[in-house]
Amino acid sequence: MSSKNIGEKISNLRKVNGMTQNDLAKKMNVTDAAISKWERNDSCPDIDTINEIAKVFGITVDELLNSNKEKNEIKIIKQIVDIALVAVGLSMGVCIVLKSLFDNLSLFTSMYMMGLGLTSFGIYLAMNLGKK
Repeated sequence: MSSKNIGEKISNLRKVNGMTQNDLAKKMNVTDAAISKWERNDSCPDIDTINEIAKVFGITVDELLNSNKEKNEIKIIKQIVDIALVAVGLSMGVCIVLKSLFDNLSLFTSMYMMGLGLTSFGIYLAMNLGKK
């Protein structure tokens, strides 16, 4: 991996975490000039420092050194699917309640809507089974 990629990653992580170069420098026990050099790709942190940077940002060294763009895109897609599944389940429940309050709801329609909602929740739970 080139130091350019490491520098960009450090800069992005720092900014995403709302830190200044000085904030990161204090956590790392280095100067803000060192942080600036890393981010400008004028130098590269040594292996011990890379390990410390990963700890500061709560990521693994592998995540710091490797571009996980595809992995991040998959995470985002999974989050969207999770949201959609929960939304369908909740909307079916809301529809059943509202329809039954304001109008007679046929048994077939209510069972159909309940089935869709429960299926969505079931898929969501199955996809997230065993996760923290």
